[in-house]
Amino acid sequence: MAVSLESLVARQKNLQNVLDNLMEGIIAHDLGRKVLFFNRAAEKITGYSREEVLGRDCHSIFGGPFCGSQCSFCGQLPDSLGHHTYVINAATRAGDSRRIEMSVTGMVDDEGAFVGVLAAFRDLTEIISLQLRLGELTSFSGIVGRDRKMIEVYEQIRNLAASDYPVHITGETGTGKELVAAAIHNESPRAGRPFVPVNCGALPEGLLESELFGHVKGAFSGAIRDKKGRFELADGGTLFLDEVSELPRHMQVKLLRVLQSGTFERVGGEKTIRVDVRIVSATNRNLKREMERGNFREDLFYRLSVVPILLPSLRERKNDIPLLVSHFLKQAAERQQRAAVVSEDALSLMMDYGWPGNVRELQNAIYFALVKSQGRKIESDHLPLEIRQTGCAVVKPGPVPRLTPEVVAAAIEKAGGNKSRAAKYLGVGRATLYRFLEKPPD
Repeated sequence: MAVSLESLVARQKNLQNVLDNLMEGIIAHDLGRKVLFFNRAAEKITGYSREEVLGRDCHSIFGGPFCGSQCSFCGQLPDSLGHHTYVINAATRAGDSRRIEMSVTGMVDDEGAFVGVLAAFRDLTEIISLQLRLGELTSFSGIVGRDRKMIEVYEQIRNLAASDYPVHITGETGTGKELVAAAIHNESPRAGRPFVPVNCGALPEGLLESELFGHVKGAFSGAIRDKKGRFELADGGTLFLDEVSELPRHMQVKLLRVLQSGTFERVGGEKTIRVDVRIVSATNRNLKREMERGNFREDLFYRLSVVPILLPSLRERKNDIPLLVSHFLKQAAERQQRAAVVSEDALSLMMDYGWPGNVRELQNAIYFALVKSQGRKIESDHLPLEIRQTGCAVVKPGPVPRLTPEVVAAAIEKAGGNKSRAAKYLGVGRATLYRFLEKPPD
């Protein structure tokens, strides 16, 4: 029996009512990116009304790919599209940045031909904010840690997501400044565009200008072709200037001009180039002190350090050490197809160590221990020498204190279960404490 037009219309209205009452946003578009469906939740999440969206190219509506770098319709049209789930940052109509979980599926007609895309999405922004406040996150945008100091860093990154202000990151060597810079980029509306890092201290002074601004053919010996600089490569995205304190004074002047005007010329070139780049800089030095010494321009400092972020050292967030150890072991297991664990004694030594090289030193220590332990259980003697020496208790001159079950129990409780630390409290070597625990005296 043929289905009447009235019945079809009724079915479509019922389907729309169902989809409009879902908590998830629903958007569908054809192969030409023309939006065919946009439900009520999608309106609420994005701030765009159905009338503004339907029948239009989704890229023109949202000022770029709604799916960011995950968009399958930016280049060559795909022949098909399976089911994909991913998390993106999307800007609302009001310019707010929202963390969105997307679930995308290709649509086919009765003959099985690929005809469009159906995407369901939900807003995770408030959930992530609540997790941050409760300290429930163990990682954020590729950064591992749940110490209160790291939660504060995560909140700063989140607060910076919708803005485009320059950010300056300070912290000791090995604290993860580039990871934080990448997180700022990935949490911002620029996430789908390039993230270009430059280590200002690693480039020879003679090449630094060419690396940053590019050069034209014949500008100097060896310039056999035109070359784009890092500013051009980062156009629309983020340029990360690591060790910015190492910039020579004449380059500080040129950088200041780019930050003020957004324009520059390639080395040897006359054409003025305009770029749209967000600047994130970092250093392990005190830029204010460098400014006072005359090594860093005051006007450049205030251009770069609109929003400062201070990263804590690893010794200031030692509660994150077990989490980081687990993370590095998991990474190694994925590469080597062999899982390893860390003994309690080895972890105690790592908790007691000062980590002058911070997270990078911890990562190297884990890899060293994995090699020495042949990828099995990491014991204390598999750790680097400087970490093992931390566990050598300094015993004060005089008689060895008499250990009793009560005294030992109190010391272990005071040390939070850390036997190496308890041994130090008692003024005895770890071996002495372990022997006592194995066979207490009568």
